[in-house]
Amino acid sequence: MNKKLKLAIIGLGYVGLPLTLEFAKKKSVIGFDINKQRIKELNNGFDKNLEFSKKDLKSSTKLKFTSNKKDLKLANCFIVCVPTPVDKNKNPDLKALFAASKTVGSIIKRGDLVIFESTVYPGCTEDECVPIIEKFSNLKLNKDFFCGYSPERINPGDKVHTISKVKKITSGSTPEIADLVDNLYNKIISVGTHRATSIKVAEAAKIIENTQRDLNIAFINELYIIFNKLNIDTKAVLDAAESKWNFLSFKPGLVGGHCIGVDPYYLTHKSKSINYKPKVILAGRKINDKMGNHVAQELITKMKKKNIKIKGSKILIMGLTFKENCADIRNSGVQGVIKKLKKYNCNLDLYDPWVDMHDIKKIYNKFPLSRLRKKNYDSILIAVGHKKFKNLGLKFISGLCKKKHVIFDLKYLFYNG
Repeated sequence: MNKKLKLAIIGLGYVGLPLTLEFAKKKSVIGFDINKQRIKELNNGFDKNLEFSKKDLKSSTKLKFTSNKKDLKLANCFIVCVPTPVDKNKNPDLKALFAASKTVGSIIKRGDLVIFESTVYPGCTEDECVPIIEKFSNLKLNKDFFCGYSPERINPGDKVHTISKVKKITSGSTPEIADLVDNLYNKIISVGTHRATSIKVAEAAKIIENTQRDLNIAFINELYIIFNKLNIDTKAVLDAAESKWNFLSFKPGLVGGHCIGVDPYYLTHKSKSINYKPKVILAGRKINDKMGNHVAQELITKMKKKNIKIKGSKILIMGLTFKENCADIRNSGVQGVIKKLKKYNCNLDLYDPWVDMHDIKKIYNKFPLSRLRKKNYDSILIAVGHKKFKNLGLKFISGLCKKKHVIFDLKYLFYNG
């Protein structure tokens, strides 16, 4: 194995781009994506995801963005960072991962290294991806080429826990390669790494990180539903419970994104393949997947209590991303709320200063608002806790409403008991 690694990052989304920029501070890096428009934008200093500025994208002379597969031949270490979503039936959708494996297999050389960062179920790297690389390269793992796995821990919109400040799990297909992968990431991770004992252990560790969060949020969401039926203030209950040192702090809400709302299905898929049907994990998923329906119903209930006519009412949805302060709309829980509200024949306006207008049009068949009108709404749902919404202030948001109205502050931005 050539110890002088020449890097190519495959996939320049929320995971691949920050990794590329961080490595480019230390060494030459090829950033590859099949989306030619994405490459054009990055070369012009524009990140559609709004995670990085033009200065960030132009700060290194050691970086090359490309959609030309021939450029990958200059590398001997390929880091795969493509998305791994679920399909409409909640089964793993590995098309992008398999396509990336095929691409690597078509250009890999003897002695090269492939590292996967995409989230998968335990065994996927060695049982699914490696055979594809072997097929298209006519090379054999641990004889002609080597493999590693270092799961991504990217948190979109988080400017505190950036890539270099989050401990990284590493692993390799041989002990020597595990050392090499670990040393590579230690060059950019200031807080260090955790070397897993195998690739399967690294895959499993990643998958349970978000499954654990999913279950904790599901528990709080179920409490929220119960306490609403009992007319008890959930926020007040959580504030009281959090006064104990070992109470885990989670808030109710919509669960989405590329990790928490997806990863548990990868684990349950693998579990079912060995004839074990998980109960707790799927129960948590069921609660969180239906939270959009509950939020919509709760809003309608609040409107009825104020004698606001539901049919034809004007409702503003504030926030369309899966979490606060980022442009990521993947698997946003808000989508379930909107789908449910449409069944009540309400007139919905959408607003989110973070999102790409054309991406929203593709999903909802309407553009989000670029300007808000005063005294226009019967109700407003603050669905995402963007700092920009907090900065608007409750007085401004109230001014968007008619005299008789409901403001459903799902994220407790303006909570005052």
